[in-house]
Amino acid sequence: MTTETVTVDGILFDMDGTLIDSTPGLLGAWDTFKQDYPHLDLPRILKTSHGVRSIDTLRKELELKNDPHEEKLREEVTRFESEVIRSGLVLLPGAQSLLDQLNAGGDPFNPKWTIVTSATRWYTPKALASVSLPVPPRIVMAEDVSRGKPHPDPYLKGAENLAVDPTKAVVFEDAPSGMRAGRAAGCKVVGLCTSHTYDQVKHAEPDYIIDNLESVQARFVDNKIELTLKIATPPDPSTANEEPHH
Repeated sequence: MTTETVTVDGILFDMDGTLIDSTPGLLGAWDTFKQDYPHLDLPRILKTSHGVRSIDTLRKELELKNDPHEEKLREEVTRFESEVIRSGLVLLPGAQSLLDQLNAGGDPFNPKWTIVTSATRWYTPKALASVSLPVPPRIVMAEDVSRGKPHPDPYLKGAENLAVDPTKAVVFEDAPSGMRAGRAAGCKVVGLCTSHTYDQVKHAEPDYIIDNLESVQARFVDNKIELTLKIATPPDPSTANEEPHH
C-alpha cells in the first residue's frame, strides 16, 4: 500500500459522485425523461454528462424549440433534479468520517473546506439534506458561475470563497470534467474511482488517484490541513474495463 501526504490551506469537494452517490437518482431521472424525449441517447449521455451542470446537459440534449428565454429549459432542469432526488441518493463511503475530522479540528467560523458543485441552488440543499449533511458555508453552486466545469471558474470561485490561493487548495473529484476544472484552476486534484474506472480517472490526469474518501485521513497542523492519502492500486489488466465499485 502506497500513501502520500499532502498539506493544503483549503479543500474543495465536488458533491455528486464524491460525497454523494447520485447514480440511482440519475438513472431514474433519465428513464423518466426518455418517455417525454424519445430521441435521447441515454448510454451516450450517461457516459458524458457526469460532473456537467444539468442546465448545460439538458440544453444540449433536449433540443427544445421556441424557448428563446429558456423558461421551459429551467422548468425541465427543476423537474429533472426533482426526479433525481425522488429516485434516491446515498452518502458515499468515508464522506461523513472525513467531514467530521475537518469539522472537529477546524474553526467553525472560518472553515477551510466547502463544496463546489455543478448542481443548482434548488437541488443542492435538498440533496445534502437527503443524506443528513448540512449546506456548508461558502458553497459554490451552478448559478454562482457563468461557465461550469470543465472550465476553471467553479474551483476558482471556491478558492476565492475560502480566501485561499488556488495553488494551495486541493480538489476532490470523481468526474473527468471536474478534474480538468480543478487542474485548470491551478489546484492539486485528487481523483476518486467512484463513478469512473481507474483508467478513465487516470486519463484526466489528477495528481493522485484514490478509491473513495475512506482512503483519506485529515488533521490540522499549524492552521493547515495535512491529508494522508491511500493511493489506489492500478487494476489488473484483465479487469481494467470493469465498472467502479462504490
